[in-house]
Amino acid sequence: MNREELNEEFNKNANTAPRQPKPLRKLKRIDNTRTAQPVYHALHEAPSIDISIEEEKPKRRAPEPKQTYHGLHEKGRAGDVVESDDFDDFDDYDNGNEKSGKKSKKDAVIKTVSILLSIVTIILLFLNMPILWYKKKGQPDQKVSIIKYFKLWQPLVDIEGELEKSQVNLNVDTNVVTDDFTDGLDLPQLVEGQYTVLFLGFDEDQELTDVIWICQFDIAAAKLHILQVPRDCAVPNYTSNPTTKINSVYYEGYDQEVSKIQRVVNCIQDNFRIPIDAYITTACFDIVDIVDLVGGIPIHLDNEIIYEADKIIPAGDVTLTGAQSEWFVRFRHEWLQGDIGRVQNQRRFMAAAMQKMLSIVKDEGKMKLYSYLNTIYKNKWIATDMSVDDLSKLADFGSTLKMENVSVNMVPGEDAIYYAADGVEYSIYSIHKRATIDMLNESFRPYQNPLLMSESNIIEYVQEYEYQYDLYDDTGATFEELETATEPLRNPDMKPWWKED
Repeated sequence: MNREELNEEFNKNANTAPRQPKPLRKLKRIDNTRTAQPVYHALHEAPSIDISIEEEKPKRRAPEPKQTYHGLHEKGRAGDVVESDDFDDFDDYDNGNEKSGKKSKKDAVIKTVSILLSIVTIILLFLNMPILWYKKKGQPDQKVSIIKYFKLWQPLVDIEGELEKSQVNLNVDTNVVTDDFTDGLDLPQLVEGQYTVLFLGFDEDQELTDVIWICQFDIAAAKLHILQVPRDCAVPNYTSNPTTKINSVYYEGYDQEVSKIQRVVNCIQDNFRIPIDAYITTACFDIVDIVDLVGGIPIHLDNEIIYEADKIIPAGDVTLTGAQSEWFVRFRHEWLQGDIGRVQNQRRFMAAAMQKMLSIVKDEGKMKLYSYLNTIYKNKWIATDMSVDDLSKLADFGSTLKMENVSVNMVPGEDAIYYAADGVEYSIYSIHKRATIDMLNESFRPYQNPLLMSESNIIEYVQEYEYQYDLYDDTGATFEELETATEPLRNPDMKPWWKED
């Protein structure tokens, strides 16, 4: 169709129907007065673009179909189809919960242990930090940790005081104690290899030292040597008491410028030349509490002991109570040799007490022994300049000793009569000097040079050429031998009147 034909067709349609006007589109007027100003951006600054992101709504999970439980022997309803894989899924689910529960418990235990270990580590680090000043007479001040301070602590030293150790002539044998020599036990020793403790037992008035034992722990040789000093030993240069007996040195010693315990230590060191590292003192009534604490001391008595009319210890195998132990160690009335008989009988008590200590360690453990020591400390049943750590180390060392490696000796001598300046006669014990020096060199100076006669201050009231007997010059015995030892000889004339035939 050409252009003319199109025009004719258009005119035809226009003539047949009325022409409707075409509506105009409404236009908005542009306001040129409020044109937005362009915002300046720095060279490297990106224009800010507000982008709003519509949060995605969580899709709703379709409810899971309920499962019907069927018992082990219950048949499914008609039309129910149960596949074997379904049971496998349930098993896996249960196992998963069980494993998850176990894992969570394990994780909780691990976390708890880790926290506890961390706390313990922090506490140990704090306890080992040097934050306390430790001061001791004769030693420079030092900064120590809380643990070290506790080990060095001497809670009972104020009762008797510290010892002055600088005045002791050690005379160490350098052929034995070389520069690299050590006994393996860290103690404040005067002589490496040994540690010597002076043990004193007081009477009721706590003035006379009726029990004097020198306990030398030969640490390097794993032995213990005990020297019994009879209370009647004459030491005229050390006491103002007219009896001149060594048991009066503590209360009536000449040297009033030193402590009471120091007087006794000086007397022991000057006469026997045994360096004293520490001391332990106790009263006779404290023995009662100590023995009762450990449950008594088992011992065999050949005959009954009548301390007083109403204080009797039966014969046979007995376990001495605290009160009976006091009667036993103090009894001397019926012994033929008086105080020497009492000293000999005390050996049997020492051996029985040693056996008791070993049985405690064996049956109840060392911690039980340490708990007993702690109780003794707290109740102040003893006085000592030893620290808690020192006493524990010695107790530990003693618990490893064998009975055959513990020996006891008595200072050699004989009974004598001393005529005082006031004309009064006193019964004393005159020390045999040469026999004493020989015994000391043999048993009590393993790491020192031999002691010479001129180096000892012992005074003899009975001269060597006038000796009446040498019965007590060799009284050494081991604790193993003392376990089967019999009692000392008795004086039939001293038998109680109600026991007389």
